[in-house]
Order: sequence, then C-alpha cells, then structure tokens
Amino acid sequence: MSHAEALERYRELPVPDTTQEHWRFTDLRGFDPESFETRPGTVPGHVPADTMLELDVAGLATISEAGIDIERAPEGVTFEPLHEGHERLYSLVGWDEKFAAHNAAVWEHGLLVHVPKGVELERPLYVRIANSTSESALFWRLLVIADAGARFTLVEEVVSASADLKGYTNEAAELFVGDGAKLEYVSLQNLSRETWHFATHHARVERDAELDWVAGGFGSKKGKVRIQNDLAGQGATSRVTGAYFTDGDQHLDYDTFQEHIAPNTTSDFAFKGALRDTSTAVWRGMIRVEPDAQKTNAYQENRNLMLSPTTHAVPIPGLEIMANDVRCTHGATVGRVDREQLFYLMARGLSRGEAERLIVRGFFEDVLARVELDPVRDALAAALEARIPQG
Repeated sequence: MSHAEALERYRELPVPDTTQEHWRFTDLRGFDPESFETRPGTVPGHVPADTMLELDVAGLATISEAGIDIERAPEGVTFEPLHEGHERLYSLVGWDEKFAAHNAAVWEHGLLVHVPKGVELERPLYVRIANSTSESALFWRLLVIADAGARFTLVEEVVSASADLKGYTNEAAELFVGDGAKLEYVSLQNLSRETWHFATHHARVERDAELDWVAGGFGSKKGKVRIQNDLAGQGATSRVTGAYFTDGDQHLDYDTFQEHIAPNTTSDFAFKGALRDTSTAVWRGMIRVEPDAQKTNAYQENRNLMLSPTTHAVPIPGLEIMANDVRCTHGATVGRVDREQLFYLMARGLSRGEAERLIVRGFFEDVLARVELDPVRDALAAALEARIPQG
C-alpha cells in the first residue's frame, strides 16, 4: 500500500469514541490529530530533553521532527534509517485502525534494526525519540528483526524537549524474533503532560524464541498503547512487564493481546501502576488461544495502587480459548494505600511522602525484579519514587 492509499484509509476511519468497546474508557473529545503540524526536511540537531537512562551502548539513534540521526552503529548489524519498500514493513502493523493508518500514511522517520543469525550483542542498542517542537506531530516506525539464534537488547525512550510542550506522537513498532533468538525490548514513555501519545507495538515470536519486554509509562496527556505478542512457533515465550505512574489529570490506556498460535507456548504479562490526584489508568488484556495451540501456558495480571481517593483504575482482563489442553490464568486488583502501614511508618518519624515512597517501592518490587537490565531497573525505580511529593 502506498502512503496515498494509507492516507485515504486514515481519512475514512473516524476518530474512535466511547461507543467502541476498546475505547469505552478513553474519551478523545477535544483531540484533533489534524491540528498538529508535521515539520519535515530540516537537519537533525541537538534535542534538549532529559533522559531517564545512562547506558553504555553499542548503537545510538535519535529521532525527532527534524529526522533521524545515527550517532553510533555496531559492526555486522543493520542499524540504519528504515525505508519504504522493506519486505516486512506493514506485515504486523498495517492500517486497519485509525492511528496505525495515520502512521502508515505520513511517517518519515524510521529505524531498521536487523541482527544476523547467531550474533550476540553484549551492549544494548538505544533509540531516543524526542518530540522537540510545540504543536508538532512526530510519527516514527521501528522494524526490528532478530534472525535465528540472535541475542540482543533494544532500548527505546520517548521524551519531550520541555515539560509544557504540546504535541502528538504516533509510533508503529514491528518486532520479528526468529527461531531460538532472544530479544529484550525496553519501551519507556516520559512525554510532557500536554502530549497525546498513540503507539502500536506488535511482535511475532518463532520456534523456541524468547521475547522479554519492559513497558514504562510516566508521561503524556492521553492516548492508547497497544501491545500484541504472537506466539507463532512451538516453544515460543514472551514476557511483558509494565510499570506506570499517573498523577494530575493524566490518562494512560494499555491494550494488550497475547495470541497463542502454536503449541507449547508461554506468555506472561504483568502490569502494575500507581495513581495519584484525579488521574486514570485503563488496562485491557486479552489472552487468545487458537485451536492448534495445545499446551499453552498463559498468564496476565494488572494491579493498581490508589494514592488518592479521586483516582480511577479500570482493569479489564479477558480470555478467548479454543484449545482444550491449556493453562490460562488472570488477575486484576485495585487497592488503596493501607492506612495502618502509612500511620506505622509516619509514627516512626517518616514524612507522609517518605512513607508513601516506601509503600510504592514495596508495591512495585516484584515487577521491577522481572527487569533483567540493571540500569533500566534502577531508572524505573527512581522514576516511580520521584513522582511522590516530598511532604
């Protein structure tokens, strides 16, 4: 499909509203994607934005409205701008949904990561995406291919150049994990509170391959992040760990899908979030087991900690099972801070903020323990605790 055809499809599709099941709790009234300009063609430059991570990396790329800048690339690995016409482009994320169609229609900046058969990278690849100009729209794509037996880590961080920047960001990521390969994919979002953020991430995991995925959500105004894992080869495994923190009037929406296609596959999705003030978090999870996917082992959970009485968390787990020899479990909870814990800690001289920080640290401890990369785990823990006021 050409950009023109995708644009036509985008224009045909209405902006989703709350009458649609997947958008029932995410109201986009007041959002006009056409009101944000794309500013192509200028030369990439320094983007003055804070970063959560300090990493020793093998490859480094920066994407902004100005373009893509490859600052470092490892030998023997494709780490370069993505071009229209790649044979795998659009095969996982196409144009059947409003925001995916918008991305397919107008994206200019993309990264192709292709790690050849059997290659193992000791240091991670790092992609930094920065929305750098107010009232602008930034569209980017990632196409990641891990050939058979390849092993590597890809870290993606999405930031705004300033805390009050108004923007619209839209990502499509397609991840192919070949036979026996292992991909660690870290996707962190720390955009300004005035940025609308939409992302569609879709991975295909082949025979005996492993995908270990970390999703961190801290910024943005409102939008939706879609995460789909297809367990397509026998023995495939995926693990997705999500951690988020909302405050003010933020609204985060995660829509996850575990698609078991082949037998003897395993998926494990665990999302935890803390909410303050009048913020909202929506998590919708679906495990689907196809008829041939016997011996599936699938798990999903969403736990929410309410730090204010005016927050709202909406966990919606779901199962669709068409095979008879499977093990699928799910759990969802919404709980408030234990007042006895809080009083106990404050009675020992801690401020309310310090006490809440300890409780939040304990709440997130088990999901953070799932993060294999030490600097990522430390950065996530610091970002979560930093959201608690000192008082």
